[in-house]
Amino acid sequence: MAQPHASAAEAALENQRIGGLQIRVAAICTLVQMCDGYDVNSIGVSVPSLTHAWNLPGPAFTQAFLWSSIGILVGALSAGPIGDRFGRKPLLIASLSIFGLASLGSAFAGSLTMLTVMRFFTGLGIGGGFPGAATLTGDYAPERRRALMIMASFTGAPIGGFLCGQLAGFLLPRFGWPSVFVVGGVVPLLLVAAMALWLPESPRFLVAKGRLSPRQAALLRRLGIAPSAGGDGGLDLARGNPVKLLFSPGYALQTVLMWIVFFCSLMNLFLFIYWTPEVLHLIGYSPAEAARASSFREAGAIVAVLYLGALIDRYGAERALAWHYAAGIVFIALIALVALPYVPLVIVIFLSGMTIIGSQTGANAACGKLYPARMRTSGLGWALGVGRLGGIAAPALGGFLLARGLAPTHIFLSACVFALIAAIATGLLRYRGSRLQSLSPGEAVS
Repeated sequence: MAQPHASAAEAALENQRIGGLQIRVAAICTLVQMCDGYDVNSIGVSVPSLTHAWNLPGPAFTQAFLWSSIGILVGALSAGPIGDRFGRKPLLIASLSIFGLASLGSAFAGSLTMLTVMRFFTGLGIGGGFPGAATLTGDYAPERRRALMIMASFTGAPIGGFLCGQLAGFLLPRFGWPSVFVVGGVVPLLLVAAMALWLPESPRFLVAKGRLSPRQAALLRRLGIAPSAGGDGGLDLARGNPVKLLFSPGYALQTVLMWIVFFCSLMNLFLFIYWTPEVLHLIGYSPAEAARASSFREAGAIVAVLYLGALIDRYGAERALAWHYAAGIVFIALIALVALPYVPLVIVIFLSGMTIIGSQTGANAACGKLYPARMRTSGLGWALGVGRLGGIAAPALGGFLLARGLAPTHIFLSACVFALIAAIATGLLRYRGSRLQSLSPGEAVS
């Protein structure tokens, strides 16, 4: 549903040209996503080595996976209100500082309990970084290319995950598991300094400020917005409870469906991220081989970005994503049921990442496109937050199934069911448009 422009300032942002400023913001936010993707995957690729170093079975690390996802949940739910009220830039700087320091702390953990604590704080920072980077990218993207630009920035997450697996394959046999976490801590802290210097704040918050520095005023003029002495300049900003806005007239059905999609999608994503390396290790591959093979899941997600964002912009999320999730069921079933040699297995892992993790990246972009600016951070932040409940259930489900003696690859059969539900819920988004055209605003909320 197209959003009417409330003012000349809103129209200027929704129709801005893509130039050096927009590309710089998108590039920095992509680097943020790379750090997030690396640190999400770092615990999974480290567990096969930790099982030997600490003489613990794989399912024992369920608690570290679990509290990592709980931290991501808390961070994601906090990101929306913080980002919408106080700005994207402070949110991103705080998020990267938290998970950079926590990742360094993970490298020096001497017990499973300490590792679990560090992974909680790592997740806390990651949870704030994902929606903050996506929404800042959206603030500097024209409406006609918003889904594509947000999805392009989200390529950082699978790129980071792919690099994590490839680096782990090199680092683990030479420097041990702590080296994986050291890299995951140092790089985000270096990026914090770069953001402080070169990342601009959202123009929506600059307009609302009572006083602007000459640099901030020049930024607004560059975007075609006249600096004001206060107020909102007619921009589409959050007012009142930002979460209540998600169920305001015209958005309740969309919000519920997006939450279902994100729950099922992130359930599958975290089941694969946390347990694929250990499952591959259990069926006979070394920790380094398991890390490398698992990373091709993220490589597939990168390929999906090359076409899925454009398809969402052109055909809508309900059509593009529904078929994408459905295709993933086939590749998940192959991993779960067929004993494949290493190279064919890597290819199928690649295709499953393209359809399952690629679809989640598309869902992130769809959130940025379907919600207007005043609720964009809350829309994505809460969808990710509710989805993290699936991320919390995923490590527990994988650990439970492994502990029960199920064949390692068979734990992924459950992912077929969640992929089907995600496909159906995404397809139902098409009724969102017809309902809003036929119902009054009061009826559309119910």
